[in-house]
Amino acid sequence: MRNVDPCDSVLALVGWTPLIRLNRVAAGTRTPVYGKAEFMNPGGSVKDRIGVAIIDAAESRGLLRPGGTVVEGTSGNTGLALAMVAAIRGYRCIFTMPDKMSREKVKLLRAFGAEVVITPTAVAPDHPDHYVNRAQTIADETPGAFLANQFYNLDNPDAHYRTTGPEIWEQTGGAVTHFVAGAGTGGTISGTGRYLKERNPAVRVIGVDPDGSVISGFHRTGEVGESKPYQVEGLGNDRIPGTLDLEYVDEYRVVEDGDAFRMARRLVAEEGLFVGGSTGLIVHAALEEAGRMDDPEACVVAVLCDWGERYLTKQYDDEWMLNNGFLQRDRSTVADMAAAKFERLPRLLAATPSTPIRVAISTLSSHNISQLPVVVDGECVGSVSERRLMSAVLSNRSLLETDVEAVMGKPYPVLDEGADADAATRLLTGGAQAVLIRAAGALEGILTRHDLVRSLAAAP
Repeated sequence: MRNVDPCDSVLALVGWTPLIRLNRVAAGTRTPVYGKAEFMNPGGSVKDRIGVAIIDAAESRGLLRPGGTVVEGTSGNTGLALAMVAAIRGYRCIFTMPDKMSREKVKLLRAFGAEVVITPTAVAPDHPDHYVNRAQTIADETPGAFLANQFYNLDNPDAHYRTTGPEIWEQTGGAVTHFVAGAGTGGTISGTGRYLKERNPAVRVIGVDPDGSVISGFHRTGEVGESKPYQVEGLGNDRIPGTLDLEYVDEYRVVEDGDAFRMARRLVAEEGLFVGGSTGLIVHAALEEAGRMDDPEACVVAVLCDWGERYLTKQYDDEWMLNNGFLQRDRSTVADMAAAKFERLPRLLAATPSTPIRVAISTLSSHNISQLPVVVDGECVGSVSERRLMSAVLSNRSLLETDVEAVMGKPYPVLDEGADADAATRLLTGGAQAVLIRAAGALEGILTRHDLVRSLAAAP
């Protein structure tokens, strides 16, 4: 049994992550789908494997000496893995990171003592401010620096060939038929895919790319297209990494950001697996493949890349998801708004044009309301408010016995009960004092600015 004996350091915990069956998200298909829980590495991601391997190799070759500096361009997880090893072995760390990455990753790197240089995301791959190129410059200018160079360092895929592939083969008893992974550097899919295909050439290796990355297009056509921005972190690329060996990849699938993030949230809510957006990307494709096969004899293994806590300000923030178009607000109607009102009245209170102002003021006061529609034959023909009536009476008390028609204002706008609540909000914030609600052809309710403010204040 693993971990029965004490460990010499946390690095002994890297690897041999569990294989976990996905159940609820895979409902409806007979194909078993498993997740390789790489977030259970001590640094919280699949990159722990290469962090140890790259530094071990650099030390053995004399490229990294005591007191040296580890430099790397990272989306966060490789940096965290390298920083964990460096903390144990006494190295300084400097990492460059694109500005689209989550704030949590920056804070985690700094917690390990690393220096973080933020670079712009929206620059060409050959621009000096591209995070990979900036890391190279820093390494060149820093005495005793070692550039981990994860995108071109073959110790990266070799780590997965030696560890991830054999683990999956053993954990499935050789039954794995499909391996699904993404490629940021290409190390995971290349190294693992190579091992699995050496054991069984029939294993299908499926790559998954964010919409906007150039890797899937290159796999299909052999040409590097133009990248476009995407939000998923850690997978995809705007260039073809030297560590990616497409010889071991059978096909590539493209998944949009929204599908990736929504699947990650499902994995938390339905499987208890707190994972990042790159995992959502991979699992989305893995479940599509499983559903297409619907084969109980198949065995799909997907990489669960990293721990979700480093994305609390992104995919697990509802406002961020809404603002980026990855979630839709629950549609509510004006009837829903009326049903949630704090003060409930048995019917719509209204005046007629001939109602005396004294009676209208009494109605407003006794029911603690501020707006009163003036209605004739089921149609709103005007309106009066407590403020309008009191102002008129204070100027001329004789108006108390005058009909409200003399002082009424514009009719309130009317919305059908099934109208979107946002329509009422726009009217109330755009100048209307109240909005009337029509149900089954009759005026049945009213929403005021006061109701809107109260509902907003009570919202979570």
